[in-house]
Amino acid sequence: MALVFTGDEFGDGGKAIADALQQSGVQASFFLTGRFYRNKNFKSVLRRLQKDGHYLGAHSDAHLLYNDWTKRDSLLVTKEQFMSDLQKNYNEMKNWGVGKKEAPFFLPPYEWYNDTIAAWTKEAGLQLINMTPGTLSHADYTTPDAKNYRASDVIFNSITTYEKQHGLNGFILLVHIGTDSKRTDKFYNQLPQLLLYLKQNGYKPVRIDQLLATTSEY
Repeated sequence: MALVFTGDEFGDGGKAIADALQQSGVQASFFLTGRFYRNKNFKSVLRRLQKDGHYLGAHSDAHLLYNDWTKRDSLLVTKEQFMSDLQKNYNEMKNWGVGKKEAPFFLPPYEWYNDTIAAWTKEAGLQLINMTPGTLSHADYTTPDAKNYRASDVIFNSITTYEKQHGLNGFILLVHIGTDSKRTDKFYNQLPQLLLYLKQNGYKPVRIDQLLATTSEY
């Protein structure tokens, strides 16, 4: 299985996440926007993640919504816009010594895409990936004022329940590296507990390029 963290405008959990991963001897993958890579407030976190050997990847430059939420086949960007935005993301990653060879996997913003976006990604020399559905881990960004709010204990329980019923072998579990300040119940603070649970149940989280090694030759 692989733990993946996405980030755009928020990065408040960076240190806590890096500490928990280091203490558990686990490497993870971080798919970040160009805005995140450009943000001076996140430079120390990025240096730490790179030093600790985690995977640094692309999540678009400006966190664009590529296609309509209700009509998935309706594109909201042109091919030119998509390619330009993606290239800007990798231009920022170059400042960290990361190119397409080192980061061949692309996780789309909002984890939302269609077959056209997948085809354009392949044309750009990358492989589109997404989180594995079945848990509420991705709901850690929700805030108490939202109808879709999920408390951290609810999210944690959704993961353990899924694991007991289906297992997590090959699973891509997505969490956010930071969230809005309106959410004070930060799920990343439960990462040490989650990592302990995974270890006790025989799982060893690896980087996304290790999990998907057979498809990473680009």
